[in-house]
Amino acid sequence: MEGRYVYRRNPDECRECGFCEEHVLCPGVGGSTIHRPERLCVGCGVCYVACPYEAVEAVTDETPRSTVRIVVDGEVYEVPERTTVRHALQALGWEFTKIPMEGRLYAPCETGGCYACALLVDGEPRPSCTTPVKDGMEISTNLEGYTPLRRVSGYQPHPVGGVGTPWWIKGESRYIEVACFAHGCNLRCPQCQNYSVTYDNVTPPSTPVEAARRLTWLRWWYNVDRMAISGGEPTLNRPWLIKFFTELRRLNKDPKARLHLDTNATLLTPDYIDELVEAGVTDIGPDLKGLRVETFMEITGIRDKDLASKYLKNSWSAVKYILDEYYPDRVFLGIGIPYNRCFMSLEELREIGDRIASMNPQVQVCILDYFPTFRRRAMRKPTVEEMRKARETLLEAGLKTVIAQTAIGYLGP
Repeated sequence: MEGRYVYRRNPDECRECGFCEEHVLCPGVGGSTIHRPERLCVGCGVCYVACPYEAVEAVTDETPRSTVRIVVDGEVYEVPERTTVRHALQALGWEFTKIPMEGRLYAPCETGGCYACALLVDGEPRPSCTTPVKDGMEISTNLEGYTPLRRVSGYQPHPVGGVGTPWWIKGESRYIEVACFAHGCNLRCPQCQNYSVTYDNVTPPSTPVEAARRLTWLRWWYNVDRMAISGGEPTLNRPWLIKFFTELRRLNKDPKARLHLDTNATLLTPDYIDELVEAGVTDIGPDLKGLRVETFMEITGIRDKDLASKYLKNSWSAVKYILDEYYPDRVFLGIGIPYNRCFMSLEELREIGDRIASMNPQVQVCILDYFPTFRRRAMRKPTVEEMRKARETLLEAGLKTVIAQTAIGYLGP
């Protein structure tokens, strides 16, 4: 959309679900989306991607705009009003990317959740994707020396853990780990299983130290050894995540402490994985959302085939690197596979199993029964028998440790 559009609610499609009132903060007026005057829209598009019922429309903006003066890295520029910092910088020639690249600005979630696109705005780190420009604003693209921020919520205990939780502790009928959830995601899964976190830009941002201390307190309160972060997608903001795990390890030096990361793995590179392990990560749960790029696009909602191909290739490469370099001596790996016949056939599931087994047949694999939610509400939740068959398919591929998430609990191994 790149700032050429404004967004308006279509009352004929709106279900009055209240999601935008609770989770979407419109930067145009600093309030909820549902009551936002269209003339104040700054074109960030958060309401457009976040509405569960797709009741927000993109409308070509033909109204005249005045200009405002901003200062970027010491240089004065004039840019149109009613636009975001990111769109203003793009108009001035700065390049933004969804994959970290030297020489370009990085903006993976575009909803103000992950803070990876944060720039120094009038002396404060603020996400460029949702911060409106104003006359006299001073912007610095150098945040060196500033503590990274991101939105994190949902601190809670869990009885079964996540993809990267070992199967043998999942059925203990007690809390086995505490977790928190990072906001913002680089994917647009129409059946997002945690969309109220993924698209929330209302929760105040946290420093890595604040998040680590809160999770550590929960650990001792619930008397567990495992501490996890999921999302959204935690890996989007690398400086924040590394400092979070470094502080978590500093606060939990005992040998029983396990530091767990669940991720879509689309941005994990060997050097990133090395840095996470050095920071203290002991358990990683990557999701593999298909083997074919068409399936990946169907599951994730990524429409750019080239970008989808890069994400998919990277996630498989990350799994192989962890298996080759760290598993099982330094890192426990649990691979997740989202499954629903709406977007994946048993034939492709078997191909996925074959490929994982060729890398290491002993690794834990968890098949996740994706249920209807967010924008894919017509999708039917897999039955227990369907999940049993999916598990058998992976066992036939040669995998030795397969568990299936079902409506009646886990099947396997």
